Amino acid sequence: MIQLVNEIKESGNIVFVFGKEGNTQVPQIVKEFANAFVEGDKEEDFAKIGNQFLFFVKENDNLEKMRLTGSNIRKQLDKKAEQLAVLGNGAATLALVEGLALSNYQFLKYFKDADTMKFALENVEVKGNFSAKQISDLNNTIKAVYWARTMVNEPVSFLNATQLANEIEALGEEANFSVKVLGREAIEELKMGGLLAVNKGSIDQPTFTILEYKPANPINKKPIVLVGKGVVYDTGGLSLKPTAGSMDSMKSDMGGAACMAGTVYAAALNQLDVHVIGLIPATDNRPGGNAYAPGDVITMYDGTTIEVLNTDAEGRMILADAIAYATQYDPEVIIDAATLTGAALVVAGTDVSCIMGNDEKVMDAIIESGYNVHERLAKLPFWDDYKDLLKSNIADMKNIGGRYAGTITAGKFLEHFAKAPYVHIDIAGPAWTEGPKDYKGNGGTGTGVRTLVNFLTNYKG
Repeated sequence: MIQLVNEIKESGNIVFVFGKEGNTQVPQIVKEFANAFVEGDKEEDFAKIGNQFLFFVKENDNLEKMRLTGSNIRKQLDKKAEQLAVLGNGAATLALVEGLALSNYQFLKYFKDADTMKFALENVEVKGNFSAKQISDLNNTIKAVYWARTMVNEPVSFLNATQLANEIEALGEEANFSVKVLGREAIEELKMGGLLAVNKGSIDQPTFTILEYKPANPINKKPIVLVGKGVVYDTGGLSLKPTAGSMDSMKSDMGGAACMAGTVYAAALNQLDVHVIGLIPATDNRPGGNAYAPGDVITMYDGTTIEVLNTDAEGRMILADAIAYATQYDPEVIIDAATLTGAALVVAGTDVSCIMGNDEKVMDAIIESGYNVHERLAKLPFWDDYKDLLKSNIADMKNIGGRYAGTITAGKFLEHFAKAPYVHIDIAGPAWTEGPKDYKGNGGTGTGVRTLVNFLTNYKG
């Protein structure tokens, strides 16, 4: 947790951020070292006096460099260190604190020796010209990212669709937004054929979770609907994934659900003036005895018939029902996030999400927010020509478009079900890391939460 303080303990671990004006106050005992650092060429340095760490950082207008500096400080800081204070001003210092706090996340639940592995640092004290609201908002956003990471890191042996719904309900109780969970019977009554089809191979229940945060005087007359893919584990179904290297991380296939629920959570905690509805269809995708099969024709929530050619294209099946369901809210825009296609990694790599849609204004705003927090998005073409690749000989559409432009055709498939302005974000690349990566963590990254919170914070309607 980040705490705004008026004074810091000179005997503790301290980070000094030196602005262009050079006005950071430095204790007399380290003034000589600090002066030499400021006059030198290094952007960061540290000294250790006994058990005390002193970090010296030059302010940089590149906020991502400051976040990475914060991550580097966490790496150098002793695991047993219980206290750290940051002294500085402005956006650069806040970015450093953000990177430091995000780097302090650990997922140790399943380690026998978790107590010995845990970082002792729980609070970061900050002294500078910041408002309490700035610090509170940052804390809340980081808290939401932590939650999203933990959800992605949890194995399906714990986090099935029902448990995911339970975890979201707990968020609603804490942050005071409404959560309604629909089980199998209600989903059947709604005739959500896509969600039910994907769930047929599982012995666990599907869920459809509806979140709503509505402030007293929202700036948007119609809600923004956020839809997140909640495939809590994906084997590929009968179109089974190769097991080596491609299935063990598929607990992360609900990264879109974690992103969108985390975003609503942060919006509520930060009391943003935006009316937001979240829709989370959730199930696992397994090759059970009654699993849906290639060649099946599925009737979706809106009546569209889908020829299934690949059961591993399951995310779009459950998202399509949710996107069609969003019509009843007459939304200002529908935005979905999903670890949808491996092709997204081919297009943009592992650090960048792909974005496409038919609302240029919203897309550009999300892209700008992505740059603000360094969760970058690559805009892909979204021409109607790509719809031709989804034509079926026996149904209204097929669920895959073929070898080429797979990320785009997946988006065009989903657009069919949106009766409002629509934006699709494929987070398959950055949602998961195979090893420790600066402040993004190890495993689930919680990608998209910071971008969408920034987008909603700056939303003008």
